[in-house]
Amino acid sequence: MNNTPQWIKDEWDKVPREKLRCVRAAEGDCKGRLTKEHALEYAGRQIQELWAILDMCAFHHAVDRFQDGGKMMKKVHGVIAAHQATEKELAKYPRKNWHGEYLRFVYDPSQPSLLKKA
Repeated sequence: MNNTPQWIKDEWDKVPREKLRCVRAAEGDCKGRLTKEHALEYAGRQIQELWAILDMCAFHHAVDRFQDGGKMMKKVHGVIAAHQATEKELAKYPRKNWHGEYLRFVYDPSQPSLLKKA
């Protein structure tokens, strides 16, 4: 884990509070405070890009009182994040198999696995 760059924090400060919500809110089981989840890693480090850091409730992030009982699903978070990026942004990380690992799926809260093939 490493520190989030100040430029990203500055961008977060520009977002009105009423627009912030858990990216998995459609599942209807959000609990706890809103957190930031670094959804993806590259070369052993968290990807420090706006599209790769998701707003997530404590329950879906499995933090705070949900540490051992939350609903953290790292693959789902990676799919959501990858779909927020442009092809140019993904190209900055050429050794990652974006299409094979993430972009061939879409987040679908109606599915038991929360993912379906794109």
